[in-house]
Amino acid sequence: MSACISRRTLLAAAGGAVVATGSRPSWAAAAPLHLGIQMYSLRGYKVDEALRHARDLGFKFIEFYGGMFPVESTPEQIAAMKRKVADLGLTMTAHGVNGFGADAAANRRVFEFAKAAGIPIISADPAPESFASLDELVKEFDIRIAIHNHGPKHRYNKAVDVLRAIEKHDVRIGACADLGHYIRSGENPVEVIRLLKGRLYGIHLKDFKEMQDKTTGVILGKGHLDVPAVFAALEQVGFPADGALSLEYEEHPENPLADIRECLEVAKGALAAV
Repeated sequence: MSACISRRTLLAAAGGAVVATGSRPSWAAAAPLHLGIQMYSLRGYKVDEALRHARDLGFKFIEFYGGMFPVESTPEQIAAMKRKVADLGLTMTAHGVNGFGADAAANRRVFEFAKAAGIPIISADPAPESFASLDELVKEFDIRIAIHNHGPKHRYNKAVDVLRAIEKHDVRIGACADLGHYIRSGENPVEVIRLLKGRLYGIHLKDFKEMQDKTTGVILGKGHLDVPAVFAALEQVGFPADGALSLEYEEHPENPLADIRECLEVAKGALAAV
């Protein structure tokens, strides 16, 4: 496959929702950026304690992952989790990363879970054979798919890999850009954001020490992430009002709170500058 991005792909990235629908969907409206947390950052805690930590750190928005809120949850468990989250003053923005394949029934179950939980975005690692099913499901449920990159050797290694995957599909199939993994892939996070304009529904705000496959997670801004430039780019591309902008910190899972707090202060400073 050519390493060059086709003109058609670039137009899809630049035009996004407007090109595909002829009008800007309500969820595509830009708004002040609101930073949440990917709950994988707090995976060393039981879910109740993790949610309290998220609240106490000052977050209002959370992105769940399957280890804390399984897709296989019963209706009763989903209702209980919704109450728990609401009682803490939190809002669920997304869930993932979820795999999708050729089994349309299995794909549907993920959407049914998200609909019942009130989750508007599913961050995903969809196999090529899943897209026919996903095109139908995003229309039926009006829930967005955000393709998540996982760095070198992954099928969605570079931003162009995501663009090629989504360009012929429903506008509700877009990207969750893990900026840390793009750093590992040798890509500039700000340029990634600009390339994915119009189809960018999620961000995992993460930094790494080196632009290489094997590296170490660091406090935001201490590696290769220009945090103020990232937030400025998100404003410029019109990151959607209900997009999932999630801080993710993977180090020290047994006790990451001090590091997460430091990352949050860096992010707050950058947001204030924007």
